[in-house]
Amino acid sequence: MAEQKKGLITRLLEGKEKSEEYARSTLPTNRWQLFWDIFKGNFGKIVKVNLLILLFMLPVIAIVVMRLMLNSANGISYPFGASLGVGYPAYPDVSGLSETLKMRSDLYTYAATAVATLIAAVGISGGMYVVRNMVWTEGIFVANDFWRGVKLNYKNALQTALFFLVILTLCTTMINMADLTLVANTSLAGFRRVWLNVSKAISYVTVALAALMSLWMLALGVNYKQKFLQMLRNSFLLTVGTFPQTIFFAVLALLPFVLFLIPGNLFVVIAVFMVLLFAFAYFLLVWLDYAQWAFDKFINPKIQGAKVGRGIYNKEDGSSTAYNVGESAASIEYKRQLLAAGKSDLVARPIKPIDDSLQVYELPSSFTRADLQRLRESKKNIAEDTATYAEEHKNDLKYVEYNKQFEEREKALQDEVDKNGKKKKRKPPKLLGQ
Repeated sequence: MAEQKKGLITRLLEGKEKSEEYARSTLPTNRWQLFWDIFKGNFGKIVKVNLLILLFMLPVIAIVVMRLMLNSANGISYPFGASLGVGYPAYPDVSGLSETLKMRSDLYTYAATAVATLIAAVGISGGMYVVRNMVWTEGIFVANDFWRGVKLNYKNALQTALFFLVILTLCTTMINMADLTLVANTSLAGFRRVWLNVSKAISYVTVALAALMSLWMLALGVNYKQKFLQMLRNSFLLTVGTFPQTIFFAVLALLPFVLFLIPGNLFVVIAVFMVLLFAFAYFLLVWLDYAQWAFDKFINPKIQGAKVGRGIYNKEDGSSTAYNVGESAASIEYKRQLLAAGKSDLVARPIKPIDDSLQVYELPSSFTRADLQRLRESKKNIAEDTATYAEEHKNDLKYVEYNKQFEEREKALQDEVDKNGKKKKRKPPKLLGQ
């Protein structure tokens, strides 16, 4: 009888406190679970963040589309690969023309992209901040946190974007010059031709390395206060030190964009739909989730006061940083409001979080005195367990610091004197709800 289905109103009144989805033991215990928990639980916010990022990425997207159209136009206008013996007019010598046009198009494209980067950095900085707060399992307001992220991280995002753009421009120019030299000078010695091909390979590797370093620079910039050279050095160390994982998660994050490279209109339509819906936010979520794992492993344990395992539930000690938020701006403001309102008994003492270790015995439809005794014992066990938890955690740092603030305030009030030199009689602040 106790397993009978409950009505809608009953479920609404009881809430989800007895639901398995609400129990702390079902919270994410690793980064894979955290990613899925965020993606399915905050999908609406992910779409909003993606639209904001997409809005500021439109200039860069427009430049890429125009570049592709220019390549197609050059292929139609010039007789590359066509038979010179058929048709009129005939070009007597077109060797090197394709490479020259490509070099010129690349320079124009990168010059325009440098200007568009100023706008794109707004979307990158704001989106990184919002998604980072999701990974930290902090409460977020998409619009407010987006612009706060722009204010805090725009410089880092712009520096990173320009760093990658400069490396890409230099390496692409070197590759184009090598191609032009190989085509225009067919009489080059074998050693020189080999050296030019080796230089092209080095340029490709440099671009790939700079791309991975740029991803790490974005993650470092949104998590830590570092100068540009420090970010550059640390990003290189992280790229080299976690190279296989970095490659894997970079490819995993870029999956929605990889669909554009697959032949077929169907994949292009799917890719466009994903870009409009969640592709940019998904990319940031995958990368920052992985980056947080790396920071918890290599950086945070060495920094005094840094939190390790944000958003991950620890089954061993029953703690979860999802509910122990760090000193963010929202957390500091919340503490200020608590101090202004008065001492709260809900914050001043430990309260055991809800879990599935102990449950209240549910009476069947037809119950006996034995059932009532079981109900009474279950409530007693919960009360004793709660008291034991409070006794074990009463000396935790957060409770000690909170109570210390009010003790100092009460002492200062009691030490005040009036105009006649007598101590003022002050009453200690009341607890909330009293």
